[in-house]
Amino acid sequence: MGNSIARKPLLGTNDINQIAFVFKDIEKASLSFAKLLGTTVPQYFTAAPQEYSQVTYYGEPTPARNKLAFFETPGVQVELIEPDSVANLMRECLDKGEGFNHIAFDIDKISSTLETMEEKYRVAQTGEFYPDKGRYAFLDTCEKYKTYIELLEHEGQKRDEPLSPLTGDSQYEGKPLLGTNKIAQIAFVVRDVKEAQKAWCKMLGVEPTTIFHSGFEGANKVSIYDGRPSEGRSHFTFIQTPRIQVELVQPDSASPSTWLDHLEKHGEGLHHIAFFVDSVKEKRDLLNELGFPTLQEGLFYDGSGKYAYMDTTSEFSVIIELLEMFNE
Repeated sequence: MGNSIARKPLLGTNDINQIAFVFKDIEKASLSFAKLLGTTVPQYFTAAPQEYSQVTYYGEPTPARNKLAFFETPGVQVELIEPDSVANLMRECLDKGEGFNHIAFDIDKISSTLETMEEKYRVAQTGEFYPDKGRYAFLDTCEKYKTYIELLEHEGQKRDEPLSPLTGDSQYEGKPLLGTNKIAQIAFVVRDVKEAQKAWCKMLGVEPTTIFHSGFEGANKVSIYDGRPSEGRSHFTFIQTPRIQVELVQPDSASPSTWLDHLEKHGEGLHHIAFFVDSVKEKRDLLNELGFPTLQEGLFYDGSGKYAYMDTTSEFSVIIELLEMFNE
């Protein structure tokens, strides 16, 4: 699959540097993600009052002050958010359920990007960083990209250290649950992978990627879904960005799979985050022992490795995929 620059990225960059989740209880969620990532529990903080944060929600000022916590990983930053009860975008999203919320990009200047970008989207929420200098803007891009996009503008050099001080419970430090704290992939289920691929490649400014077909003639790697054999038919593509891979999956409506189940129950949107592990069996068994069932497992479409989808939604509000590459 090619990822050379075909044109200028829609936002001026294709570097996804953050993925974010909304939760009802940020302390509980922080403890869970610290265990998953093998780090100390970050000290969450509450956003500054409106006089400093200047938050607007669909153009109207709001006094909302969300609680935030950040995890720095070898790739993307993970942000956890506990929304205020006051009207704001994060509260609107949490009212629909806990879990994944947005991806973010660092850009030079938000106002210039919004003015010059070829495609126009409604700005859902804006605000100022405090005490750091800079600002953010959320674009309502869910219909096209199946996620909100956040634009981040920092005045001066962005700090490399975590935005939340790493203090508190250190029992998990250096011991990631899966043996790694690098999130390799985020994946979205879509109804039309060709249209989604076209949109994402244009947005990221990369050459069109190859669309693969799994479970069909010539690629009949049998999967196990819900404990039963399944062809697990799907059409999918991978788009590589500097920090994380994006996968788009269109499940076949006549072939039972975790992707189809997710699409029918929740609609288009994020399906999972993925980690490469040394042994899928070992980590699958570990997660099973911890009370997380296996949703689906099988071989890669080309037989070069194996995967397992784990139902970790009860703790992390997202499915985790385990990936193992076979040695050459």
